[in-house]
Amino acid sequence: QVQLVESGGGVVQAGGSLRLSCAISGRTFSSSDMGWFRQAPGKEREFVAVIGWSDDMTYYGDSVKGRFIISRDKAKNTVFLQMMSLTPEDTAVYYCAVDRLRLASRPSRSIDDYDYWGQGTQVTVSS
Repeated sequence: QVQLVESGGGVVQAGGSLRLSCAISGRTFSSSDMGWFRQAPGKEREFVAVIGWSDDMTYYGDSVKGRFIISRDKAKNTVFLQMMSLTPEDTAVYYCAVDRLRLASRPSRSIDDYDYWGQGTQVTVSS
């Protein structure tokens, strides 16, 4: 059983920064990819960023490219999302997720490919 616990959410003013963490426990997979998604009120869950656990390959959603950085600490089984230049449009519940096995040549951006999810952490950006 894999468990994911997000932390680091909160309220921040526009232009500010936050760093989210996702602690992963239980069984892990060397070929897994770790992703961040977010869901704003009334909207569908959307892809934010992903990192390959073994090869460090990263991809970002267009709306966060250049402002967010995903990273991971293998020793601590933790994935991070550094968020900068935040805007009210970044307000959402942020979820981390694990894709157990990459089937394509690069990490997936599709929600359907992710097998395990955290409970989410709220990020609110005030104007």
